[in-house]
Amino acid sequence: MTEMTEATDKELEEIRQRKLAELQRKMAMAEEQERLRREYEAKKQALLRAILTPEARMRLTNIKMVRPEFAEQLEAQLIQLAQAGRIPVPITDEQLKRILESLQPPRREIRIRRV
Repeated sequence: MTEMTEATDKELEEIRQRKLAELQRKMAMAEEQERLRREYEAKKQALLRAILTPEARMRLTNIKMVRPEFAEQLEAQLIQLAQAGRIPVPITDEQLKRILESLQPPRREIRIRRV
């Protein structure tokens, strides 16, 4: 009976060790992904500082608070256009406003008439 318990205990310990090793691998991968994400974000912010004036960066930050997905796409587009030399650098707040206006769909004018 004790041999059976020892065998079961050994099996349980092996399972625990495998689970622990798997958990440690997952944690290491998550830490590496987080490090890469922070590194990417730092590079992106450095590029944005180089291609946007402080006022334009402030506007972009405000947009990011309201529409984060849109702001991420806009940042990627601005970086891509600046690196390709298709837009003048640095981008001023006025230029950014014009870019934003061109990206917005035209608004319909709504008129209410009382009868």
